[in-house]
Amino acid sequence: MNVESLESPYKELVKAAVEVKDKAYCPYSNFHVGAAVLTSSNQIFTGVNVENASYGLCVCAERVAITNAVSQGHRELRAMAVCCDIKDSFKAPCGACRQVVAEFNLDMDFYMVKPDYASKKIKFAELLPMAFTPASLKEERV
Repeated sequence: MNVESLESPYKELVKAAVEVKDKAYCPYSNFHVGAAVLTSSNQIFTGVNVENASYGLCVCAERVAITNAVSQGHRELRAMAVCCDIKDSFKAPCGACRQVVAEFNLDMDFYMVKPDYASKKIKFAELLPMAFTPASLKEERV
């Protein structure tokens, strides 16, 4: 899907993910990732991956974008776009990020984006079947 074929605000969402990618702090992997989330009020928040010499302390772009939105009072997310340096195929988030996104909206539109702005849209739930969500905690237990 070409970015120009997208309607607003999804066009801006995809562009934001690509454009923020270069701000990533990734001196160890040199693997830049940019993410953008669209809130129910049509605001866009971005994030990048931030690495650390103690690798376990690294933070993914998807989680940074969500944290930025939540820190500004937004909890209803409509869509997300993620872009990395890989140009020949679409890439999805790691498992930890999939779980964090599921906390906010499994049914959101999710755009996997290449550096040339080409994108592939899916429903996020396709990336995390049988997800553990806040609703799981309300299910009947023994």
